[in-house]
Amino acid sequence: MTQQTYTVTGMTCEHCVRSATEEVGGLPGVTDVAVELPTGKVTVTSEAELPTDLVRSAVEEAGYQLTA
Repeated sequence: MTQQTYTVTGMTCEHCVRSATEEVGGLPGVTDVAVELPTGKVTVTSEAELPTDLVRSAVEEAGYQLTA
């Protein structure tokens, strides 16, 4: 298992958290997604390290921006 942490902007409420969690959680190999709304930190636990572009696409599909 591996964990990667990203910063996501644009999330303002629990609905935002659910949307981002569902999109990122649907990526292949992802076993857990933890979102800290106040900081915008999203920690992804997966079977193998995920390409950042893949995570970025999922975040953008949910309507937010991956900044780091």
